Order: sequence, then C-alpha cells, then structure tokens
Amino acid sequence: MASDDVASSAKAKYLQIADDLAAQIKSGGLAPGAAVPSEAGLMQRYGVASGTVRKAVAELRTAQLIETHHGRGSFVRSRPPVQRQSSDRFRRAHRNAGKAAYLAEAEATGGVPSVTVLFVGPAEAPLEIAERLSLPAGTQVLARKRRYFRDGVPTEEAMSYLPWDVVKDIPEVFAENPGGGGIYARLEEHGHVLAEFTESVRARLATKPETAALALSPGSPVIHLVRNAITTDGRVVEVCDTIMAADQFVLDYRFAARD
Repeated sequence: MASDDVASSAKAKYLQIADDLAAQIKSGGLAPGAAVPSEAGLMQRYGVASGTVRKAVAELRTAQLIETHHGRGSFVRSRPPVQRQSSDRFRRAHRNAGKAAYLAEAEATGGVPSVTVLFVGPAEAPLEIAERLSLPAGTQVLARKRRYFRDGVPTEEAMSYLPWDVVKDIPEVFAENPGGGGIYARLEEHGHVLAEFTESVRARLATKPETAALALSPGSPVIHLVRNAITTDGRVVEVCDTIMAADQFVLDYRFAARD
C-alpha cells in the first residue's frame, strides 16, 4: 500500500511515487531482484494515469535502483553497474592474463560475463569509420559484431572495424573466439603494438533496434562510445562502435594534470 507521505507531499505526483518506491527498495520491502509492480498495478495503487507511472519508473531507473527488461518488466537492481575504468581496462597486463576488457570489468563487479558473436566477416567501412581509419569510404574492412551480457542480461553491443591489410594475415581475428586477451592481443602478437586509445562518448535515446537488442524499455538512454586503437607508429588499427545500456555502466576517467 502507498505510504501516507505520497498523499501529503506537495511534490509532483510522479516524484512522490518514485520516492515511495525508493523507500520500499531501501528498506527491503522490495528486495533485490524482486519485480516492481506492473504499470496497471501502480496506476491502481496510486490512483494515477499511465504517464505518471512511467515517469516515476524512469526516475527509479535514473537513480539506478531498478532495471527494466523489454517484455519482462522492471526489477530491483541486484548488482551494481559495471565500473568502467577508462585508464585501466586496456592495460596490457589484462591481455597478458588472457582477459579481454569486458571480461575483466564484469568480473570485478561480481557478475558473470558472456558474449555472443553476431557477425565476423568483410564489410564496407561506413563514412565515419573510414575517416577514423584514414581509408576511403566503402573500403573493405573486417567487421566483428558482438553482444555482451552480464548474468544473462544484455548490456552492450559493439562493432569493431579493422583494416583489411592489417588483419588479412592474422587468422585468429576471423574466428568467433580470437583467443585469450581478444583481438588486441592478436594484433600485438603480429607486431601492431598499441600505444593509446581515444574515445568519443555521448548519451542519447536508444533506437528501436537498440531497444530490442539490449532488452530496453522504449525511450531508454544509451551511451554511444566510439574508440580508436592506435599503434606506436600512429596508425588506427581498430575502430570500435559501441552502444551501452546507460543504467548498466559508470564511466570513470583519469587525466594527468600536466601539459
């Protein structure tokens, strides 16, 4: 039953509902992993329209108290988001230990990571990707598309583009599983030593295909991250275009305070 605070507060109704549900979550009344009452149930409980309920649920997602899975409903979060350490996740030590970046990150937060390879093969480089690779648009590249999961829940989808002349003699990168340490380890084994990574990050609403791929609710935010992998001789040997469920990640960055 809704608390008396909801009826007496002067806050916007959706914020009253969000506060009431948040209090239930924090007190254990709604336990980790428990289903949040359905939209119809919340409308009846609080005597409000569907739009008000949706805004309240969106507030709880923004506060990272719940997660919504398309077709299944909303659930109290049972695990923290992946803490993505930008300055740490591509350390050579991880590759030498046989761990790709995503696996190292997911394991650090206690989740069980997995990956589904959706496509590996030749493709024409889109304009933005070609520009990053310093290639003419439409040039043939190797494309690798993957969907990543934590505890069985899809969290991100990534497409890597690699110059054909770089990878044509590296058979492992054409396999679904390129081996321990991932494609970066294979590139370095063949003399393409990585010196740095650059990332462009923006937030936006998910498209319909992204909503379906990541089991998101309509109107959910995503993080769109595009990364260049650059070798010691200054060549970009991979561009990775990644869509991430925004409520599943915290991006941490560290910068040197020097010129």
